[in-house]
Amino acid sequence: MAVPKRKVSKARRDKRRSNVWKLDAPALVKCPKCGELTAPHKVCDNCGTYKGVEVIKTEA
Repeated sequence: MAVPKRKVSKARRDKRRSNVWKLDAPALVKCPKCGELTAPHKVCDNCGTYKGVEVIKTEA
């Protein structure tokens, strides 16, 4: 059975329990053409546009 070799300090224990290290939700923006939520600075998966220019042809 595993037994701790040394007592974990209060600072180390509290650092582990803090919520500082947890990740935030990814940012989402609305596509100006179709209104679909997409990641910023990425091509829209729904309509295939980026900055108002059609980059990827999609089936309508």
